Amino acid sequence: MRNATEQSFNDIKKALEEAGGDEARALEILKERGAVIAEKKSARSTNEGIVASYIHSTGKVGVLVELLCETDFVACNELFPELAHELAMHIAAMDPQSMDELLSQPYIKDQDMKVEDLVTQYVSKLGENIKINRFVRFAI
Repeated sequence: MRNATEQSFNDIKKALEEAGGDEARALEILKERGAVIAEKKSARSTNEGIVASYIHSTGKVGVLVELLCETDFVACNELFPELAHELAMHIAAMDPQSMDELLSQPYIKDQDMKVEDLVTQYVSKLGENIKINRFVRFAI
């Protein structure tokens, strides 16, 4: 569960105890806690971040996405560009027309999760507010 959630051993242990040893329920508990954490952090300013790009193997679709966070420390963490890459690939595949549409779309790698939920997972993992500031998709 540690690799799947990136949560601390203590948080995982607490969730497992609360779930009576049921791993599926423990994952749900961790997800709910992550959403609460993300909500608390959502008002914090995001003045750091990265611009990530993705070019599809055909060379006919490309995406730029500006992903923001609170500190340069998180922007340099290996998980942050990972999220930016996942978002850029999703945008290339699904062609959202607005930020609201993007956030409400089912995530291409897990149809049971929305893109907004994916971002929330990373907020929980990294401990900072994360915001997709803007994106652009080019297609030939």
